[in-house]
This record gives sequence, structure tokens and C-alpha cells, in this order.
Amino acid sequence: MQLIIISGRSGSGKSTALHQLEDEGYYCIDNLPAALLPALINEVSRGDFDHFQGTAVCIDARNAWQDLENFSAILASLPDAVETRILFLDAQDSTLIKRFSETRRRHPISSDSMPLAEAIDKERHLLEHIYASASLVLDTSQMTIYELRDTIRQRLLSDATSSMSVLVQSFGFKRGVPADADLVFDVRMLPNPHWVKELRMKTGLDPEVQAFLESQPLTAEFYRDVCHYLDTWLPRYRDSNRSYMTVALGCTGGQHRSVYLAERLYQHYSALYPALQVRHRELQ
Repeated sequence: MQLIIISGRSGSGKSTALHQLEDEGYYCIDNLPAALLPALINEVSRGDFDHFQGTAVCIDARNAWQDLENFSAILASLPDAVETRILFLDAQDSTLIKRFSETRRRHPISSDSMPLAEAIDKERHLLEHIYASASLVLDTSQMTIYELRDTIRQRLLSDATSSMSVLVQSFGFKRGVPADADLVFDVRMLPNPHWVKELRMKTGLDPEVQAFLESQPLTAEFYRDVCHYLDTWLPRYRDSNRSYMTVALGCTGGQHRSVYLAERLYQHYSALYPALQVRHRELQ
């Protein structure tokens, strides 16, 4: 039996994720009290839900705080036959504040005595036990609704169940390190094409930028070292039953060096990891 638990802070895209799973054929329940999870599994296991792909529930900060603190124990009480995956969605505080301001919706735990910013921070602490158990964490700060739906299809619902799902992502440090990054490599020591007038407006996807970086001895040395690290440790993560990994490469603006190296790593590891994807955050 497949069970997907969706959680995360309000405004991060939980409803979008649940709707996507419903579209994919999952039996979905929003705002389920965590304490009722064993009873739900017992009901579903009776066999009346065989036409669904699986069960998906949203458990968030609207739960009783005691149940959130006991989340690990509740999970442990589920039958061994239940294959559980936990998707935790989050975003930067400034992004969440902007989303609530634009929609003019009330935050579920805000009040006259608790302003929005304080409610967003408190929600993080309330959900820390679910976050600690998460199979996959996604930072939706830079994602549109459509990008989030595509990411869920590619990373959470991929048919490549025999292999770990790996995302190689480029980013710019000036906009912050991705919150969902597991491994971060800083490539800012490499020569910067930004300072070459003819390359400034191009990206790491352009042949001219690629040729420039490949002509630099440091690029080849750094690439070899990163590959050696990934060759050594990605299999260890996979062998420890890790289902998802995000490898992030960052340069100053996320336009040239990190994009080039992310693409090169993607091409190199595609044959080894069928569920491999590449994303360029600053080029979206």
C-alpha cells in the first residue's frame, strides 16, 4: 500500500501538491488529524480502494501540537506493508509573506495577537518533527504552480523505483542557497565569463560559454574532484535507502559557471541514475 504524506508551511504549495496527486489517481484527504492516520490505513486496507494508485494525506500545523510531537510514533505504528513517503514543502519567509499579502488570505495560526511573520516562524517549529522525517523536501520559493506540479510528477511519482532520484541544480548565491539542497558545491573560484564582454549576456547553456570554461585548467580539475566525490558517496546514500538527493552547484549569479557544470554532471550521470533531473533555478 502506498501512502504519501504532504506537509509544510502554509503558502508553500500543499494544496497544489495534493491536487496533483488526486489528478494522478490517489485517494486524497486534506487536513487529516495525524492521530487518525492508523485508522485511515486500516479502513483503506479493507480493499474498497483498490482502484486508486495510493493514498495521499495532508498533515500540517492545523493539527494538535501533541500529535505533531508524536508524529514519529504514529508513523511507527503503521503496518510494515505500508510504503510511506513524506513530501515536505517550504519556502523562504519573505516569499511566504508575499504570497499571503497577494492573496489576502489569513494564515491559519495567525491572530490579532500574532502577526503574519511571527505565525510563519512559529509554524516552522510546530512542523519540525515532520520535517525531520521527510523523504523529500522541496523549496518552492522560485517555483510556479506548473513547475511544482511537474517536479512532483518527476521526483515523487517517477516510475524509476529501483534507483535513487537525483536532482542536479544550479543556483546563484546572491539569491541564497536552495533550502532543499543536500550537497552544495561552490564554483565561484572558477574564472567568471561575466567579465568577458561577449559572454556576459549568455548562459552556461551556450557553446561560447562552455568553450571558455573548458579552456580553463581549474574547470577540469574541479569537475574531476566533484565527480570523484559523487562517485564515492552517492552510492552510499542510495545503499542507506535514501530515495532523493539534491546536488546543488552555485556561482555568483547562477547564469554561467554553475549552469555549465550542472549540465555536464547531468550528462555524465544520466546512465547511472535513470531518475536524474537537472534544473537551473535562475534561468527559470
